[in-house]
Amino acid sequence: MKSQLIQSFIDKHKLDNGFSLLALKWFKPIAELIAGHQKREGRPFFVGLNGSQGSGKSTLTDFIKHYLTDKYELNVAVVSLDDFYLSQETRQHLANTIHPLFKTRGVPGTHDTVLMQQVLTDLQQQKIGIALPRFNKAIDNPFPQSEWPLVNEKVDLVILEGWCWGTLPQLPEQLTEAVNDLEKNEDNAAVWRTYVNAQLAESYVPLYQFMDFWLMLKAPSFDCVSAWRTQQEHKLLAASAGGDTSGVMTDQQVQRFIQHYQRLTEQSLVTLPNSADVVVSLDENRKITGISGQQQAQLQQLVEGEV
Repeated sequence: MKSQLIQSFIDKHKLDNGFSLLALKWFKPIAELIAGHQKREGRPFFVGLNGSQGSGKSTLTDFIKHYLTDKYELNVAVVSLDDFYLSQETRQHLANTIHPLFKTRGVPGTHDTVLMQQVLTDLQQQKIGIALPRFNKAIDNPFPQSEWPLVNEKVDLVILEGWCWGTLPQLPEQLTEAVNDLEKNEDNAAVWRTYVNAQLAESYVPLYQFMDFWLMLKAPSFDCVSAWRTQQEHKLLAASAGGDTSGVMTDQQVQRFIQHYQRLTEQSLVTLPNSADVVVSLDENRKITGISGQQQAQLQQLVEGEV
């Protein structure tokens, strides 16, 4: 039976009522599993969520926050890897000094990892008045800091979601062969992807230590990601109607843009399922086909309790 809590989430996000079945069977058990961990730890609990573009990270994250805030009165802070993107100006500097492909946001090396470490540290220490960065994709630049939301009370749970969050670097020999036309034609000497891989190892992997629990939304393949990402851009355009849409991409631009993500998305699909606590497998229509992972048994008990 659909709960009032789930219905309020559906109303708030203007979702189809079919979402209630998804939430009851899968999302609620995931939220309960995380709540149990947080309660046992008795301290800020950090959840890392990995999922390709358009896989539904934002919806799942929002639901977990909504559910745990409403039912358990937990103070949940949500941050996205996307919100730490560097400005156009800074990325242009990287493009001028390292490789032209760094003009485009997305890959490791285009985020402010120093700021990310500071924010995560402050959240871990339960500081008050922490400003959570926000990035405006419609204009491809960060929002002014004056518009960043503030954390005004100690946090109980932190969710950090991102397309390559949790992804491990590749071996040098894996970087030799191009995975798509973008790499073949614009990074033939492998300068860009080698630097990306080094940044991942040096600046991102150390930040993974903040995470207590890893959750993955697993796409069936990279082929689905392009269609999902195009849908995202259409939604961004609709949401930005009447405002500045200079950063919104056409379908053709999305096709090129998504190639920046292919290498590490495929790396995630191969490696993360072996270590994540919970892996939620999706089909090409983003319907959940099953669960796996290190805590599959614990989650399965909760799922069966909802059936």
